[in-house]
Amino acid sequence: MFPVVLPNRPFREPAANARGKLLEAAVRLVRTQGFAATSVDDLCREAGVTKGAFFHHFPSKEALGVAAADYWSQSTGAFFASAPYHLIEDPVDRVLAYIDLRMALIGGPVESFTCVAGTMVQEAFRTSAAIRIACETSIMTNAAALESDIAAAMAQAGVTGTTAASLARHIQAVIQGAFVLAKTQENQSCADLAREQLGHLRRYFTMLFNADEKEAPR
Repeated sequence: MFPVVLPNRPFREPAANARGKLLEAAVRLVRTQGFAATSVDDLCREAGVTKGAFFHHFPSKEALGVAAADYWSQSTGAFFASAPYHLIEDPVDRVLAYIDLRMALIGGPVESFTCVAGTMVQEAFRTSAAIRIACETSIMTNAAALESDIAAAMAQAGVTGTTAASLARHIQAVIQGAFVLAKTQENQSCADLAREQLGHLRRYFTMLFNADEKEAPR
């Protein structure tokens, strides 16, 4: 495993206004109790704002869900875009270091590391097209951000028979699946189970890129 250096910045800046506080409240409550079980009253109470403030910024709970998926996508996208693994010269090493970073971010209770978009789409994929589309955009944008590194690694290792886009989606599928498995466990073992799945993902890419003899950069 490569030495992991976490970006010296939080996923999200502190909320500065009522809209931001409501989006932060949505992140916390969706991760903790799900979207369907979270009411407008819950969101207002968690954010410390009035119901009037809620409806000033969002015409409905569904609109808040769409905005929360976009907020999650933008903030996590910025976090990963600034991650130090991008400075690694070798593309195979960069892909493996990305997986190492994702593993390093898994810790604590399940609500502290799972994906807001992944949680919402599991609940709302049939009941809200708007939320489904917003969550699809969030997850697929995250996958697309990996494509250039994967394409370069494939070219270097001579990998054929698939595409960088498909492999990027596979990474997201394993990450989201690891979060689902984590939710089946008590808090003390949920993170371990999720990291285990990403460990298998790392081994897959190590073999795919013939990188099993590669030495981790120091």
